[in-house]
Amino acid sequence: MRASALKLAVVEPGAENDDYVTGSGAPAAQERRTLEQAIGLQIRHHRKLMGLTVAELAGAASVSTGMLSKIENGQISPSLTTLQTLAAALNVPISLLFSEFEERRDCSYVPAGQGVTIQRRGTKVGHKYELLGHMLGGPVACEPYLITLTEDAAPFTAFQHEGTELIHMLSGEVVYAHAGNSYHLKPGDTLLFDSGAPHGPERLVVKPMTYLSIIMYEKE
Repeated sequence: MRASALKLAVVEPGAENDDYVTGSGAPAAQERRTLEQAIGLQIRHHRKLMGLTVAELAGAASVSTGMLSKIENGQISPSLTTLQTLAAALNVPISLLFSEFEERRDCSYVPAGQGVTIQRRGTKVGHKYELLGHMLGGPVACEPYLITLTEDAAPFTAFQHEGTELIHMLSGEVVYAHAGNSYHLKPGDTLLFDSGAPHGPERLVVKPMTYLSIIMYEKE
């Protein structure tokens, strides 16, 4: 089953004004969060990125689950000592926890072949995840991965997580399942879907294969 083609509206020259415009319908930037909210957002995001529960991170950082929950929700101002232990448990520099509150705008540059190989809860044998970049600020998390399915990879169609996912096929061929439908993806094909529904490679047609996976979700 093939997805229907996406039709894009084109803005003709002079239709708006002489200013340059993009095709995006993204709203204007929102007001910045408080320092407590910004710190809590970063801690929660990196905890989830590592696949840790609140209890697991709290135990690793020697803080109570109640305190960690309040920190993640921006309800209290944690001490520098607490932030140091949390940063150490998350294996990130403490300065990263303040990044959401800084004035700068993020930009991530990863040279070819230098993405970070990620081992996450749920990673399957033969499924290699290479993180191609990471935006620290903003209310929306964006995780771009280069996924390689090697010769020993097996089909798995029960992936489920929050957000929206885009898959762009680079090499090989795969029949990709989503919410009961199947899509035969070849190099150049793109699939965009609600990742809350069960999904994953159903049939590995030509191995090895690589595809770009971009996962986007709202930070809690």
